[in-house]
Amino acid sequence: MRIAINQVDDVGLRAGRILLGERRMSSLGVVGRRPSTIVDRRLEAAVDLGAYDVLVTDDVVDPIAQAEAALDAGISCVLWADGTDELAALSDRFVAAGSTLLVGANLAAGIAPCLAAHEQAASTEILDVSIAWTEPGRPLRRGEAIPFPDPVGARWARPLPTDGAVRRYVAPLDGEWAGAMARVTTGTRSGVLSRVVGVADLAPHLEALALAAGVLTIGDYGYGVVHAADRAEAFLANALNAGLDVAAYSLHEEA
Repeated sequence: MRIAINQVDDVGLRAGRILLGERRMSSLGVVGRRPSTIVDRRLEAAVDLGAYDVLVTDDVVDPIAQAEAALDAGISCVLWADGTDELAALSDRFVAAGSTLLVGANLAAGIAPCLAAHEQAASTEILDVSIAWTEPGRPLRRGEAIPFPDPVGARWARPLPTDGAVRRYVAPLDGEWAGAMARVTTGTRSGVLSRVVGVADLAPHLEALALAAGVLTIGDYGYGVVHAADRAEAFLANALNAGLDVAAYSLHEEA
């Protein structure tokens, strides 16, 4: 697998380091500069994007330009940035090129919903599903109580618009940590089971794991514009293999 990376910030830098630990990768081309091959012989300057299989970037300022660059090169693209109407409009062009644009390879749009999807797959009687994640900001003093793992811990969160199937919450958090959580309540023969799974770590590290997982999962998606949760099991498996640690606990109420 030949990967080109356009690193803008710390997330991209960390994602590149994670990808260097992937045996399936034969080369990592860095866009815009010539890296030192002393670190890893697979590092090189990405002079021609057409020589790679996928372009990955943490650019949130102009993700359209990154997607366009991938289209011009005839390769797939993985964006840390969330999907927009402008990016969705590129879907037909990616389909025509036989390539994929994965958007939202991040904590909120990637890891959180994939945690929920993994738990949902284990049951046929889903009663309630909620997901939550942190974002930089001033912590709330009231709202929905969310049990993130340590070192984030329990936080107040505010609700976000929902599609009716999954309740979504965001918890502002100051400092260097970040977290995501999924709570899935199911019906069983003996009662009601609530399963809570979550992650917590340094914010750029979690985001980098999500971005790298998107790259390593790109072959599991169809052509056009896709989202991480479209292939939740594969995305989560690659994040776990890359070093994502998940905490979990269950609450059972007997009938």
